[in-house]
Amino acid sequence: MSGRALVTGAGGFVGRHLVARLRGEGWSVTGLTRADVDLADPVAAAAAVRAAAPDVVFSLAASRVKATVAERAATVAVNTSPWLVDALPERCRAVVRLGSSTEYAAGPAPLAEDAPLRPRGFFGATKAAGSLLLQAAAAERGVRAAVLRAFQVYGPGDHPTRLVPVVLAAARTGTAVPLPATVSRRDWVWVGDVVDACVRAALAEELPPGAVLNIGTGVQTDVPELVATAERVTGRSITTAAGAHPGRAWDAADWVCDPRAARDALGWVPGVDLAEGLARTWAAG
Repeated sequence: MSGRALVTGAGGFVGRHLVARLRGEGWSVTGLTRADVDLADPVAAAAAVRAAAPDVVFSLAASRVKATVAERAATVAVNTSPWLVDALPERCRAVVRLGSSTEYAAGPAPLAEDAPLRPRGFFGATKAAGSLLLQAAAAERGVRAAVLRAFQVYGPGDHPTRLVPVVLAAARTGTAVPLPATVSRRDWVWVGDVVDACVRAALAEELPPGAVLNIGTGVQTDVPELVATAERVTGRSITTAAGAHPGRAWDAADWVCDPRAARDALGWVPGVDLAEGLARTWAAG
């Protein structure tokens, strides 16, 4: 099945992969990037949605800027997108929102969808608010909506300052990888698997309205383990500098997904493990 798809955040890491997948499967895709429209401007954003006349919307746009009052306001507007559902045409049958695992509090056990919303940081708070607003607005309009809370996504084309690109760059250049002083763990999920979950959610007409599904592997890996895996798949020695990085606000000793709900609802299982994913990312350059 294909149709008319609107992808917000089409210029981002996951968005680029999703657009390529959809076009490869015959979808007519309108991709919105920051260069196309200011999604913090509700009038311009709503007009762009109406012009796209989509059958399905993939809401992937996200902002992290927060240094000033104006930046925080714009980030709230982009990450909550309160104008989105009201701008949808009658033909639209589904909205799939890419949420974030930072909407949850960190915990020692795998996080299921009933875990409390206790966002880690400003970004997580805006993403959680956007998920709730989408569910409420979509229910009022009778539009099927799904929120996919992705864990740590990685793969080719990721931002160069993120951990996997930094580690693989160090394997190429011999530079040291700056690491936080404390060990954190993350559930690393391949970008192609995340894209597959998005497409499945858009097409799953039996998915209950307002469904929330966690997208991860159920396996968490600490940073030294990730570096060691990267050494194996690249055949290169990687130097690290513990304590040279201040860490991230969302770092946690445990951060892992319970992916069973996505498997049961979508038939989705992650197909690429960390070693294979790092090897593919390394080969992609």
